[in-house]
Amino acid sequence: MTTSPRRRSVLASAATAAALAAATLANAGAGYAQDRTTPPPYPNEPAHPRHVEKPTSPMKPEYPAHPEKPFAPVKPEYPAHPEKPAVPVKPEYPQRPVKPAYPEKPAKPAMPVKPEYPQRPVKPAYPEKPAKPAMPVKPEYPQRPVKPEYPEKPAYPVKPEYPQRPVKPEYPQRPVKPEYPVKPEYPQRPVKPEYPVKPEYPQHPVKPEYPVKPEYPQRPVKPEYPVKPEYPQHPVKPEYPVKPEYPQRPVKPEYPVKPEYPQHPVKPEYPQHPVKPEYPVKPEYPQHPVKPEYPQRPVKPEYPQHPVKPQYPQPPVKPEYPQPPVKPSKPHEEHHEEHHEGGGEEGGD
Repeated sequence: MTTSPRRRSVLASAATAAALAAATLANAGAGYAQDRTTPPPYPNEPAHPRHVEKPTSPMKPEYPAHPEKPFAPVKPEYPAHPEKPAVPVKPEYPQRPVKPAYPEKPAKPAMPVKPEYPQRPVKPAYPEKPAKPAMPVKPEYPQRPVKPEYPEKPAYPVKPEYPQRPVKPEYPQRPVKPEYPVKPEYPQRPVKPEYPVKPEYPQHPVKPEYPVKPEYPQRPVKPEYPVKPEYPQHPVKPEYPVKPEYPQRPVKPEYPVKPEYPQHPVKPEYPQHPVKPEYPVKPEYPQHPVKPEYPQRPVKPEYPQHPVKPQYPQPPVKPEYPQPPVKPSKPHEEHHEEHHEGGGEEGGD
């Protein structure tokens, strides 16, 4: 055991605290036992064993004090910003020349009158269509055998009643939509002029005949392929086991014989359509009038050149800032470095 005065003082204080706690518990237990007048319902509780004294933890060693942190140097004052040079006065642009007026457009000549088409001949009436003969009466089908009845389906359990839903609240009325202003009337469009008569196009030239195709030489005779060799015979396939006989299915009942339908009646011959009459020849359209020449446009005047942009002064030079102070090393970092240096030397020896 250690004989340091700090260790002895800690043990003495722990023993004193334990003795005071035991005396307090004994006094409280005796007072509680004297206050009870009725016998307890259960036998007396056995006495608790005496607790072993808890060993005290050794004192934590005191860490050396951290060195004082140096104060940051005073930040220098920034130099005053130079005055911003005044923007030069913008020169006045010269006035643009007056745009010359365009000459008047000549009047459009009138289109020629379109000739009237000759009347078409009256279309002849078609002959009446013969009446369609009546179809023969369809015979009745024989009755099918009666289908057997299926067993009755079991009843489902009674469905429980759902609780009533709450009443939906009334929504507030929406505001009345304002009326849109009346749309103005658009002006009437001008009347479309009549187109001139279309001229007759010339006939296409006759297509020339193609030259006679020469005869191709005969192809050479294809040589015969060599004889294919005989392959060996395949081995005999073994017989499969005999399949067992399935039981016979029940005999299907015979359906009644379908009656024969009567023959359809012969379709009558329709009369021939009348010959279509020839239409009259289309008249020739008059030629389009000659388009007048438009006057030349005036020459575009030259605009004045833009003024030269003035040079702006250069911005001032940025001042140099002082460097930050060096951060001092901490004691635990020095101990860590020494431990690594000592381990490296032992490893090297």
